[in-house]
Amino acid sequence: MSEEHIDHAVIKNLREVMEGGFDDLLDTFLSDSKERIDQLHSTRQVCDLRMVAHSLKGSSSNMGANRLAQLCGQLEERAQKESLVDIKELVIKIGDEYLTVRQLYRAERQRVIAASYVSGG
Repeated sequence: MSEEHIDHAVIKNLREVMEGGFDDLLDTFLSDSKERIDQLHSTRQVCDLRMVAHSLKGSSSNMGANRLAQLCGQLEERAQKESLVDIKELVIKIGDEYLTVRQLYRAERQRVIAASYVSGG
């Protein structure tokens, strides 16, 4: 179910506040998130890992991607404590969650386009 991955109330609020700019916001989030996940896979420094995880956690939370934000928070905490146990698996989970979120956001965009088309707007 998509509710465990994205908060539809946050998406609805962002769509209302951003009006026509929501699609650009969504594209930026997805693009930036992909870059950050690539950084998580390539970084070898604990401090870099923590900073990237923190950044991705914040943007994910702001966009209603709560599960992604939660996983990034776990990674940030582990990096802060310099506890790198199962870090690779956690980074893989973050990447997988991003792919799920990306798919859900794209489906949401198509749903809104279809609804707008049906309503004539």
